[in-house]
This record gives sequence, structure tokens and C-alpha cells, in this order.
Amino acid sequence: MGHIHSELGGLKLVIKELLEENHRLSLENEQLRKILKREVNPAEFENPVAIQPQPHVKDEEHGEDVVGEGYDNLARLYHEGFHICNVYYGHLRTEGDCLFCLSFLNK
Repeated sequence: MGHIHSELGGLKLVIKELLEENHRLSLENEQLRKILKREVNPAEFENPVAIQPQPHVKDEEHGEDVVGEGYDNLARLYHEGFHICNVYYGHLRTEGDCLFCLSFLNK
């Protein structure tokens, strides 16, 4: 009886982990569908987050401003639904905008 009880407890843990993974993958799938829809029909997608203009770096050789490519990549990742802040970097954003990420982008 004790063996069956411990086996049942183990199965409950496995089911819990599978349900959590299923939920996480469902959220990620939803985010990826939004990204795909944005890529296919960019006119239909409206950017809800206002981000300040991209920082410019002075090109020493030519004396002209150059937009930071790293900033562009981070902004793209954020708009695709991923965290870019040092707290949750690379994790999927599931609850809307992240204040840490936004403050990082607006620096």
C-alpha cells in the first residue's frame, strides 16, 4: 500500500509538471502566432508600446551618427514578447509590458 501511495505521489508531480509546461508552451505559441501575424500583415499590427528614439553613436572615422545595432536587436526581441531586462532576460513575457525592460529601452 505504501509503495502504491508513493508511486501515486510521483505521478501527481509528473502531471503537475506536464500541466505547467503545457501552459507555458501555450503562452509561447500564442506569442509566436502574434509575431507571425505581425510579419505577414504588418499594417494590421499596432505597436502598443511607445519607445524613445534609438540612441545614436558617433562614428569617429566619418564623423556621423550611427544607430546602435544592439539596441535594434533588443527592441525587436522585446516586441516579439521576450524580456530584455537583467532580471528575466530571454524569458517569455506573459503579463504584458515589463517596467524593467521598458526602463532599459528608454535609457
